[in-house]
Amino acid sequence: MKLRTPGLVLVLGGLTVALVDGLDAVILARTRGVGAGRVFQGIASGLLGRASFDGGAASVALGVAIHVTIATAAVVVLYGAALRWPTLTRRPVLAGPCYGVLVYLFMNLVVIPLSAIGLRPVSRPQLVNGLLIHALGVGLPAALFVRHALSIGRGRRA
Repeated sequence: MKLRTPGLVLVLGGLTVALVDGLDAVILARTRGVGAGRVFQGIASGLLGRASFDGGAASVALGVAIHVTIATAAVVVLYGAALRWPTLTRRPVLAGPCYGVLVYLFMNLVVIPLSAIGLRPVSRPQLVNGLLIHALGVGLPAALFVRHALSIGRGRRA
């Protein structure tokens, strides 16, 4: 399948980032005996607070929707930045992981503390995992999808 529009590439990038990051979160949770549904209810708790854990499938679905929206927004933000600073896509293997770390810091130092979740402690293993998955599973694929979207937008092959 050929992706012919930058918008479609960015959406696919967002879905890819959401899948990789979500899979990491579910695997990490399973090692602690926590199910996948609770992971996404935890995401929904950013809006609903503790009530999300009593929300059943509806709060799981809300958590998935929020997760995909945030992942897609991260890809779109990088696209906007790359339109202004094209060097971001010339070296996606370097710029992508750096961007992923920035996304991690923004989520954990700004978004989550301002949400209904609030400040929460992060263990050293959670910090290491979070930085690695955001560098390699969020930033890197985002940069690669953005580079492709920009090449389509400029009428060149990726």
